[in-house]
Amino acid sequence: MSNELIKLLDRADAMPAAALLRARTYDLLRLKPGETVVDVGCGAGLAVAELTGRSVTAVGVDVSEEMIDAARQRRPEGDFRIGDACHLPLGDHEVAGYRADKVFHELADPARALAEALRVLAPGGRIVLIGQDWDTIVIDSDQPGLTRTIVHARADLTTNPRAARAYRTLLLDAGFRDVEVEAHVGVFTGETMLAMLTGLAQAAHAAGAITREECDTWTSAQARRAEKDRLFLALPLFVASATRQPIS
Repeated sequence: MSNELIKLLDRADAMPAAALLRARTYDLLRLKPGETVVDVGCGAGLAVAELTGRSVTAVGVDVSEEMIDAARQRRPEGDFRIGDACHLPLGDHEVAGYRADKVFHELADPARALAEALRVLAPGGRIVLIGQDWDTIVIDSDQPGLTRTIVHARADLTTNPRAARAYRTLLLDAGFRDVEVEAHVGVFTGETMLAMLTGLAQAAHAAGAITREECDTWTSAQARRAEKDRLFLALPLFVASATRQPIS
């Protein structure tokens, strides 16, 4: 993972719409002051800092040592731990809230991660999942056929590209109750997300789905769109929330 990726995430997180969506996930946790929440896949620790600002105790967990190092450097007062979604460095029923942002599409076994969420959540605790559907990214282009190929080829490189659309089923099957799902669409224009579009095309080329010429032509066209303020990218995002059943 490079510093460039962290910078890209920083730019995306700074967008007003992204900040509003994060705040919505915090609200859905329904935490009381003093309660503890774990942010799984915490990255550089932004959500941990924002949750702490809401007078709760936030623990950030990430599988990437580089991300945890970045979080600790930026926010030395924070509690950041290395761990993955299926092996959280937490005790049984230790937290009142569990949040995972853009994590489950990276998991080969989401059900196992939800079993771990049940282990660390106290009875009545809340879980909130947020993620994008990699198979339905919308990009304006004069080459719609090539664009579809790029989007689907990139989705096929993702461990679980359609995990977000399965949130409701996954949570119900895991035994959570009061499951609700919201659909949001992140709309991006200008140059901010050009690096993401370039990455999609390069990944499709590396996978053999498109030629080098097609990759270069498509990315050049998107760069020209960005320069003229004509770039359009829409990301379908799903937010699922649920409550842990009382222990029987």
